[in-house]
Amino acid sequence: MGYILVVDDEAAMLQLIHRVLEKDRHFISLISDARTAINMNFSKYDLILLDIMMPGLDGFELCSQIRSCADCPIIFLTAKIQEADIVRGLGLGADDYITKPFGTDELRARVNAHLRRDTREKKNAFSISGIMFQINAKEAEFQGKKLPLTKSEYEICEYLALHHGQTFTREQIYEAVFGFDGESDNSVISTHIKNIRGKLTAYNLAPIETVWGIGYKWV
Repeated sequence: MGYILVVDDEAAMLQLIHRVLEKDRHFISLISDARTAINMNFSKYDLILLDIMMPGLDGFELCSQIRSCADCPIIFLTAKIQEADIVRGLGLGADDYITKPFGTDELRARVNAHLRRDTREKKNAFSISGIMFQINAKEAEFQGKKLPLTKSEYEICEYLALHHGQTFTREQIYEAVFGFDGESDNSVISTHIKNIRGKLTAYNLAPIETVWGIGYKWV
């Protein structure tokens, strides 16, 4: 699952993309006027689909304005297939092109491939397991609702989520979150994990798995 923003001036295209991508359980935001998107919080998105040929503010200009605050892949949707246009778009920070008209299977495959492969450092926000981590604010949200995590609980979740799939011992988690000069001992990690699970269960979330004899991982 990912948080995806689609900017296109064609209502029919927006609805088509929404219908296609929601099959993969992505959370989709639709914008029909690029000018209204300039001041949005782009850091919350995992991927942006951006039409090029739009009135008022085209995709090239919008991409150049948001690239510095968007940590995610940007994919252009375009009927412009001239080499000069492709070079220009990539130079502005786009990651890929999908040429109109496109097949729905191609759209799903391209989007999911970029979400799967994106390894750039997250400086503002990232999402995983349906949870949006706001790195600067040190807050986590699920479906627009702030999760009631304490500062330590958030830090543990963020650390495990950023390294999802990897298993960490209690000692490793403690040092990553509290540092070498922490005033407690690593047994506190088990208590924090128990509390985190209790809070996330209320949202039908269970992303932290116990690896018996070793530690924990975000799955």
